[in-house]
Amino acid sequence: MDYRERITIEPDKRGGKPCIRGLRITVYDILGYLAAGMSEAEILDDFPDLEPADIRASLAFAADFEHRLMVAPSR
Repeated sequence: MDYRERITIEPDKRGGKPCIRGLRITVYDILGYLAAGMSEAEILDDFPDLEPADIRASLAFAADFEHRLMVAPSR
């Protein structure tokens, strides 16, 4: 999945945090709901503007971000 089709970053929206398709729902929000144990169906019920691909895009964005992190060498 190419999350760049669904994840937007706008400086004047939600402090420039990555959002879903220009909505005010952040990737952080989606990841937090999943981490808290909400199912995809529950998230979609609570946020009718979201689509299943938005949740997958949030996960892909987080995975890519984690992959790009630089780890400081241990001493």
